[in-house]
Amino acid sequence: MGIENLTPAEGSTSSRKRVGRGQGSGMGKTSTRGGKGQTARSGSSRKRNFEGGQTPLARRLPKIGFTSRVVKPYVINVERISAIAELAEITMETIRSVHKISAMVTKVKLVGASAKDLASKIKDENITTTGN
Repeated sequence: MGIENLTPAEGSTSSRKRVGRGQGSGMGKTSTRGGKGQTARSGSSRKRNFEGGQTPLARRLPKIGFTSRVVKPYVINVERISAIAELAEITMETIRSVHKISAMVTKVKLVGASAKDLASKIKDENITTTGN
């Protein structure tokens, strides 16, 4: 068997549709493009959200939402997680050792009644406290 003897499987290929070759072909006159108008012309394509000249839905609805570029800190209540209050010095690494925090977290805020007392233990500029 040689490469010159290979043929496609039965029914896997079909001949190209030749349009505009007379009425007898069944694809004459308008060449399968329907009637006249925008879509019958060559190179016709509409924009994705085109609604026939009507104002598109995306422009009819109001703009909503806002994404702030300011990084909000991860808040930890020291009253609930007492292991943080017992740490000798508070850094991101020591907090991660006693409390499960995502690697994406870059800033931490300690809140609670005893959070003010922990201010002297903080050794990382990305950790802040606040008192209630």
